[in-house]
Amino acid sequence: MSIRRRSICPPRTCGVWRANWPSTAGRSVGTRWRRLTAGRQALLVLAHLRCGNTYAQLAAGFGIGIATVYRHVREAIKVLAEFAPTLDEAIATARKKAYLILDGTVLPIDRIAADRPYYSGKKKHHGMNVQVLTDPFGRLLWASPALPGATHDLSAAREHGILDALGAAGLTTYADKAYQSAGRPVRIPFRGRRLKRWQRRRAS
Repeated sequence: MSIRRRSICPPRTCGVWRANWPSTAGRSVGTRWRRLTAGRQALLVLAHLRCGNTYAQLAAGFGIGIATVYRHVREAIKVLAEFAPTLDEAIATARKKAYLILDGTVLPIDRIAADRPYYSGKKKHHGMNVQVLTDPFGRLLWASPALPGATHDLSAAREHGILDALGAAGLTTYADKAYQSAGRPVRIPFRGRRLKRWQRRRAS
């Protein structure tokens, strides 16, 4: 398998990983011996998280076992989770923005047909529902813990306390029609066919 390093790992990002990964990963497993260097491990993890390469593909491409790939990926997710901001921290950062964008996505997963709670009727596949807050330019500010794919976006936003946090902060937030009845400060497009011109303009 051929993996183009520059296409998935910007130089600055890889530099940060190489600078911080060895000590963090070494402490997590209690050893300094690694099959891959810090840079190669960062590349492996980015190939999985950004490109969706499977464990088997990564094992073949990097010349290591599937169990080693699994361990490297789990280590990375644990480290990234420690650096991820909380909802309160994201709201504090968002106060400097003109407005926010709230949206939900369903990350595809492999599940058997019996796992109904993980099946998204909207996306027509099994997955996990993740809510995200971004700035006006689409830059990620916060991502929620995952819920089963069958969870509606509005229900997920309420369960994570997003609506309460936005309301308490008074932050103007735009979302799609899935968040109907979310209340202030979430604004959604107008619904219906016979809309006035200014309503169609705002809904577009």
